[in-house]
Amino acid sequence: MEEEIDNERSKLHELGFQVGILARGKRNSITDVPDITVGHSTIIAGEGELKPGFGPIRTGVTIIKPHSGNVYRRKVRASSYVFNGYGKTIGLVQVEELGNIESFIGLTNTLNIPKVTEALLSYHIEENPDIGIQTSTINIVVGECNDGYLNDIQGRHVQKIHVLEAIENASADFDEGSVGAGTGMSALGFKGGIGSSSRIIKSEKTKYILGTLVLSNFGRKKDLTILGKNYSEFFKEDEKEEKPKTDDGSIIIVIATNAPLNSRQLNRLAKRAPLGLAKTGSFGSHGSGDVIIIFSTENKIDHDNKDENLEMKTVNENSKIFRDLLRAVVETTEEAVINSLLKATTIIGRNNNKKNAISIEKVKKILSG
Repeated sequence: MEEEIDNERSKLHELGFQVGILARGKRNSITDVPDITVGHSTIIAGEGELKPGFGPIRTGVTIIKPHSGNVYRRKVRASSYVFNGYGKTIGLVQVEELGNIESFIGLTNTLNIPKVTEALLSYHIEENPDIGIQTSTINIVVGECNDGYLNDIQGRHVQKIHVLEAIENASADFDEGSVGAGTGMSALGFKGGIGSSSRIIKSEKTKYILGTLVLSNFGRKKDLTILGKNYSEFFKEDEKEEKPKTDDGSIIIVIATNAPLNSRQLNRLAKRAPLGLAKTGSFGSHGSGDVIIIFSTENKIDHDNKDENLEMKTVNENSKIFRDLLRAVVETTEEAVINSLLKATTIIGRNNNKKNAISIEKVKKILSG
């Protein structure tokens, strides 16, 4: 059997290994982008046999706050890219049409999308009581993955109180692994969940940060690749893997930067994320919902500005800065997925289904060999 859990769960760089060539941010996290915070609410209750609607519960919600102000009033430039569309993410149609995000970004399980959306609607309407009356309505963005292997997903146990808890808990220093929306997720044969990474992009005159957060829930152990090494070749003969019916699964990838980019440029960056995903063992299976959401904290859009003409500074696409931003997406996506495994802890869920945490010691041994 795989070792269930090491005493210390470490991110890849903490083990002494580097993905790519760009320098990491201080936290190696999406919150290295100034003013971004992330919060979780984790729900774990019950054990044993599944009783639909009652448990066992292994789920949660994660909230990403694009900045500390009123996001509806100060929208962020944004885009999205759907690598494989077997998913139920809410809000992307308007993101693509208008090129902005005007709400907190929620992550949860597939069947809890409506409740998390409702909770975020209530929160933002309370903050902006003119929504839908004196001004336009609001577009809520919520992504999802299916945690039904470990969780009573029919129970839709994430309630408004949990969303508010995640909002209240939002911080630049947040947990990764089996927390929040990642509580019941599985990836590449092991326990998956929340992972994050960041890169510094700089020139003689300029310095930016790009960070990525993933909710990983895809793939099989035979495909797991870490820094170019396929993990399956190191299995012992007596190690057995659960046999899922398919290679399907999902991942939500949220990318943020403080580089001044318009929505078209952000879309170009988003399309590079699958390159990093492929490096971990994904091939974009038929039933996989692989969704990328991306935004810039610069050039915020003032909801109440009625000026006919607006000026906007953007990064020159012929510059090294832009090329390094493209590279940063690939590097942070790859590393965030691996970090989601390394930070996750073993979870036993409904019907005693179990997902083991990947062995930190074995990963160190493999990568050092």
